[in-house]
Amino acid sequence: MEKLGLTLASTLLALGLLLTGAAEAGDAAIGKRKAKMCQTCHGIDGLARIPTAPHIAGESQVYLVTQLKAFRSGTRTHEIMSLIAKDLSDEDIENLAAWYSGIEIDVRMPE
Repeated sequence: MEKLGLTLASTLLALGLLLTGAAEAGDAAIGKRKAKMCQTCHGIDGLARIPTAPHIAGESQVYLVTQLKAFRSGTRTHEIMSLIAKDLSDEDIENLAAWYSGIEIDVRMPE
């Protein structure tokens, strides 16, 4: 039983490293240039410019990739995002996710 637990832990660690490596494949500099098409709603800095758009700065890269691919495939639908995402390549998605996930947000409480 102990060996099974060790094997499971090793498998989960390997999977985590694989996912992390895949998520880090994007180029943030290219993503920033591509994000110009996102700036009307999400802002180039990932802070939403309109009340119906979410802030995406600092979101998990895996989350951003997953959501953009879901919009592209039609698994998730939104009037605007479905149209935008349909023309994104996997590389575009990785680059956009690298850009937005790399933005650091610092929230401080007033003193």
